Amino acid sequence: MSKKNNQKIKIMALYDILRKETDEEHPMSTAELIRKLADMGIPAERKSLYEDIRVLNEYGYEVLTLREKANMYYVVDRAFDTAELKILLDAVQAAPFVTQKKTAVLVDKIASLAGAHRAELLKENIVCFDTVKHTNENVFYSVDTIDTCILTGRKCSFGYFDYDFEGQRVYRKGGERYLVNPIALVFSNDNYYLMAYGDKYENVAVYRVDRMDKVEAEGEAVTRADWLDPDDVASYRKRAFSMFAGKTEEVSLVADKSVTDVIVDKFGERVNMLKLDDNTCRVKVKVQISPTFFGWLATFPGKITVSAPESVREAYLEHLERAAAAQRGEKND
Repeated sequence: MSKKNNQKIKIMALYDILRKETDEEHPMSTAELIRKLADMGIPAERKSLYEDIRVLNEYGYEVLTLREKANMYYVVDRAFDTAELKILLDAVQAAPFVTQKKTAVLVDKIASLAGAHRAELLKENIVCFDTVKHTNENVFYSVDTIDTCILTGRKCSFGYFDYDFEGQRVYRKGGERYLVNPIALVFSNDNYYLMAYGDKYENVAVYRVDRMDKVEAEGEAVTRADWLDPDDVASYRKRAFSMFAGKTEEVSLVADKSVTDVIVDKFGERVNMLKLDDNTCRVKVKVQISPTFFGWLATFPGKITVSAPESVREAYLEHLERAAAAQRGEKND
C-alpha cells in the first residue's frame, strides 16, 4: 500500500490500536502509538497524532488522556462491559448445541471485545460447565440458512435424523428430504428448534436444528404468510415443554409453597397463582399436554398435583402407571 493510502487509514488504525490494546489500567504513550503505527507501515508524527486524537474525540470516539511526564492515551468506551461479556462467555460454554470447536472460536471473539488485557483475564476465569456438547458443526450454517428463508419468505429443505444404539445417524423417511415453510427459530431448553408449517398435513411441527442435515433454501415461496403472528409464536413457546407438541389446555395445578419459585421460573412472574391456605396455592396455566409435561410434574411428587380438568388428571395418572409398570418389567397394553 502506498504511503498516501496509508495516511488515509491512519486515524482508523490509531483508534483500532487504542480500542484493542488500552484501558484505564493500560494507557499508551504517544511514542508507543507512533511505533505501533510504524509497524503497520503507517508513518506518524507527534503533532499529527495529537490532531488525530482531537478529531476522534470531536466525532464521539472518546479517547481519554492521562497527564504524566508524557501524555498517555486509552479507550474505555466499549459496547459491552466486563460483566456482560462474562455472562455471554458462560452462556456459550453452557450451551450444548454449540460444539467444542465453535465454543473455542466464540470464546476468543467475545473475549476480544474487552480489549487485549482484559480478554486474557476473562478467559482465565472461564468456568468449564459439565455440558455434553453436540457434534453437528453445521448448526450455525443451518441457523443462518433458515433465518434467511424466514426473512425472504422461502421454503427450506433438509434431512432429519435420529441416533441408533451405536450412536450412528438414522435418517427419517428413509433419507427423503423434508420440505417446510419456516415460521420461527425458537431457543428452548438448551436447544434450537425450527417451527415450521407443513403443506402435506397442514400443521405446525417443530424440528431440532442440530438434528438437521444439509439445510438448503428453496426457490419456492412459502405457501402462506399468516400461520402465526409474533404474539402467537411467543405464546406457543410458553406453552411448549421441550418442544414436544400436544393439545393445548388450561390446567389447574395445586402447588406447595416450597415450589413457588419453580412455578415462577417455568411460567413467568405473571403466572396466575391464588393462595388456598398457608401452605398451598392454585395455579392456572396454558400448557401443551405431552409426556414431557407429565415428566416435569413427576419431578415434584407431593408438591404439584393436577386438579383440573379431569381428562388431564386421568391422562397424568395413566402416564405414571405406565412408567411404574415399565419399571417393574410389566408390559403395557
